[in-house]
Amino acid sequence: MKYGDGFTKLWPSLVTAIGYVIAFVLLAQTLKTVAVGTAYAIWAGAGTAAVAAIGMVFLGEGMNTAKFAGIVMIIGGVVVLNLGGAH
Repeated sequence: MKYGDGFTKLWPSLVTAIGYVIAFVLLAQTLKTVAVGTAYAIWAGAGTAAVAAIGMVFLGEGMNTAKFAGIVMIIGGVVVLNLGGAH
């Protein structure tokens, strides 16, 4: 989204739109076998951690102890949800 400059640049905007479509299609497929609350929590948590990692790797955003701890807790929460029976 950042490179799309408010959806004024075609290719970055298309990549963003395609990414959202893929994410929602995969979420819809997941909802066939996983409870809504669990699926959404995992989807949102994994997405948040992924976006934070992308920001650090590709956009030059810094890493600090709080950001690292937050990502670790998000990943831990997703793991616990899956281990706790995500059906």
